[in-house]
Amino acid sequence: MDKILIFGDSIAQGYWDDEFGGWAERLKIFCMKNDEDVTVHNHGYSGDTSEELLKRLEFERKNGRLEDKDVAIIFAIGMNDSGFIHSEDSLQVNQEKFKKNIDKIIQSVKKLQIKYFFVGINNVIDSMTDPVPWHLDISYKNENIKKYNKIIKLICEENNINFIDIFNLLNRSDFYNDDGVHPNPKGHQKIFEIVKESLIKNKII
Repeated sequence: MDKILIFGDSIAQGYWDDEFGGWAERLKIFCMKNDEDVTVHNHGYSGDTSEELLKRLEFERKNGRLEDKDVAIIFAIGMNDSGFIHSEDSLQVNQEKFKKNIDKIIQSVKKLQIKYFFVGINNVIDSMTDPVPWHLDISYKNENIKKYNKIIKLICEENNINFIDIFNLLNRSDFYNDDGVHPNPKGHQKIFEIVKESLIKNKII
């Protein structure tokens, strides 16, 4: 049976989609209904940066969970890396370190006979996220997100990796209440649709 593994942050985890649990869970439901030979495993964790994702990826690799040749991996990371920490006057993971982390992520799976994808970072509503209401020391801004999204896109182009761009996909009505970062069910549905189409195009599902 083929597996799709999804590694990411709280948006991949499905925060604030109280209908179906996020775009990854919507993909899981779609596969259960339409392709019984494919199972979806969501490894999204709230707060993860590329640093934490690398550690979890290495753990999965050492435990033999990435050795299956009939598997696809979807990475959806970068939002937390781009967060500006006011008390430290710096981004959570600077751009140079972020680039190195994305390169390491690619190198860690490149030798495996699998297909993999990167989902870009969604836009935010700046007026709601500077700072974010749940953590007044952190701000997420589109000007920073664009830079991190571009890093992922360029690295994917250099390595001939599928990049699913979702920046500017969401509008104000696609976010949870006054959150401005996490999509609501409508927003997660939009992300699911574009991810699904890319997987169909590449004959994953």
